[in-house]
Amino acid sequence: MDPTYPTPAIAGVTHHTAAVNGTELHYVSAGDAGSPILLVHGFPESWWAFHKVIPLLAERHRVFAVDLRGFGDSSHAAGDYGSAVAAEDLHRLIAHLGVGPVHLTGQDISGGTVFRLAATHPGDVASLTAIEMGLAGFGLEGFADVTNGGSWHIGVLAAPGIPELLLTGREREFLGGWAFPGMTAVAGAITDADVTEFVRVYARTDGWRGAAGLYASMLTEGEELRALAAAAPLTVPTLAIGGFGGRFTENTLNRVSAAPARSVLLEGVGHYVALEAPEALAAALLAFVADVDGVADEDHPTGVPGNGTVHSGR
Repeated sequence: MDPTYPTPAIAGVTHHTAAVNGTELHYVSAGDAGSPILLVHGFPESWWAFHKVIPLLAERHRVFAVDLRGFGDSSHAAGDYGSAVAAEDLHRLIAHLGVGPVHLTGQDISGGTVFRLAATHPGDVASLTAIEMGLAGFGLEGFADVTNGGSWHIGVLAAPGIPELLLTGREREFLGGWAFPGMTAVAGAITDADVTEFVRVYARTDGWRGAAGLYASMLTEGEELRALAAAAPLTVPTLAIGGFGGRFTENTLNRVSAAPARSVLLEGVGHYVALEAPEALAAALLAFVADVDGVADEDHPTGVPGNGTVHSGR
């Protein structure tokens, strides 16, 4: 069954729910052939972050984009919203879908979640693409240090009860007036309609729970992730895609992987790569996945270069 959601309709994209790991996850799907790609959003996002990318990928692949627990239209019920639980959710979702191994793609604060999934359930993952992503224990915590240029919002989101106190009822001001404009480089890429959709889901009852859980994890899980990386370095092919953050994502992946990551830098693009440069992102993903799958890619015959730079800003 395809539940009805107030999200704007996109041709070929259908909505679903799955009861897994004690929660209910909302996800969308598109495409009916090709190896599966699972897209995992960051903050302040939901699956909608990929709405421009999904149709481009679905021409060749089965594509799934999930709302992590506490985000979007997934359950916001009381419970644990840390990255370890979110990773187990994805493991159970992949089993529910019966599509593994997937080409896993995560961005931003979902880094801890997708890294845990790839490290602890390697059979679920055919490859890992990281977009503007860091990891606790490998430098991500520095973004919470306001005395050295870090952002105030991380501490606010991680402090119990503070997101609800300060942000409830002010979702549009926070998202549309600060969060998206502050890290977007491509003018007009994030529309008022996009902001309205993100505001809708963060304005749900307990709509900040997912973000609060992942940011709280970020501030506490560094030692655990370092130990996990030492015990189980990633062996799947990895691709780093950087925009605003430059080579930060690539450098992070190289510290947790057995082999060097491939890298694509998108010049002129901010932090919200999927919204700002969907065509360039889709092209990089399609070339990488084709190479991993061993499938000839007529549009990208040489595959993804080891360290490629794409001029994508408008």
